[in-house]
Amino acid sequence: MICLLPHCAYLSETSRMLELHRALTTLGLEVRVATHGGPHERLLTEAGIEYDVIGPGLSATRAAAFVGSAVGLGDPRQSMYDDAEIRRYVAAEAEYFRAHGITVAVTGFTLTTLLSSRLTGVRVITEHAGSFVPPIFERRLLPAPTHPVAPRLKHAPDWLARFLINRSPNRITAYCGGFNRVASELGVEQIPSLAALLLGDLSLVPEVPEVLGISAADLAAWTPGKGYRAGARLRAVGPLFAQLDLPMPARVQSFLDRPGPTVYLAMTSTPPAQVRTAIAELSRLDVRILVAGTIHDLGDLATDSILVEGVLPSHLVMPQVDLAVTTGGQGSVQTAMASGTPLLGIPLHIEQDLNIALVERLGAARRARPGTLTELATQMLDTETHHEAAERIQKLYAAANGPADSAEAIAEQL
Repeated sequence: MICLLPHCAYLSETSRMLELHRALTTLGLEVRVATHGGPHERLLTEAGIEYDVIGPGLSATRAAAFVGSAVGLGDPRQSMYDDAEIRRYVAAEAEYFRAHGITVAVTGFTLTTLLSSRLTGVRVITEHAGSFVPPIFERRLLPAPTHPVAPRLKHAPDWLARFLINRSPNRITAYCGGFNRVASELGVEQIPSLAALLLGDLSLVPEVPEVLGISAADLAAWTPGKGYRAGARLRAVGPLFAQLDLPMPARVQSFLDRPGPTVYLAMTSTPPAQVRTAIAELSRLDVRILVAGTIHDLGDLATDSILVEGVLPSHLVMPQVDLAVTTGGQGSVQTAMASGTPLLGIPLHIEQDLNIALVERLGAARRARPGTLTELATQMLDTETHHEAAERIQKLYAAANGPADSAEAIAEQL
């Protein structure tokens, strides 16, 4: 039995699990869905998917705190959960797996499954590492971070920052402390590094080789060395991004149909203050701005040229805009590329830096450092080459089927 475990504090993780659920059920496989809860649970309900909540459920406040403390954003000395939470969730997940005969768990940043799976012998498959996988940093492909993750990188030249960031993921234990304390108490395998925290027994790498810069064969041939759990493996699959079954609101379509350039700002799982700053910078341009506000209250920013909505079907919006502005999560980057739409990224951590840099290398995107958003948006709107590059990637994506590839990989683990 397969169990999908979306982390519903994240729109991206929840929506990707919807794609996997569709693909797995198309194969005729029986699937259970379980979550710790969170504000995006409603997407499961709206999709007609039955699911179970493991534990007390995440309030909106606790979900926001989790997102703010996560890898790349919070203090690396903590583990997003406190030790008591980890114990409770691991015990509850283990009980759930045993009760329902789960043999394969597919997790979307529900990191406690890395321990509960060891208690129960369940095989864990992850997708949330995206392109941030060992062959990337072993080949020194991580870019210099836009936002330095350590004080020693704050004033380092790009070449030095790039060298240090690529040699770090399997050498540091950032964010692992709480998980390892509980693992010791339970007598199960610990998590030896930050890189290992993001990997399962099998990790799906949802990107085409032309964008990733690494072949499917090379990913499959990778074997774990120091700093990784033994037996970890990688599997290339096609792009995996949300295609939410939501209607396009009439007012949004009317806004998009108006003449003149349009920018789509979709910074999900981002503190509202940062979204407001981005809107203020983009407002200096003579453009219309459509804002996917998701769970944030941003209605006071609405004007004749700024439309603020909640969760939107980005795969329907992006083909109709001239520029997408996101934080660079793999889902939003891939949605833009699948739409042939240039992307301006405002990365908050190194994984998002990487996602943007991969398509920036091909000419379809730019990374914005603090204070450069207005200037870069102007340049991209005035330069047709970015659009042409995005269309080239669009053709590569059209030939791939990430959800089907992922479902086949998961099914093989049964």
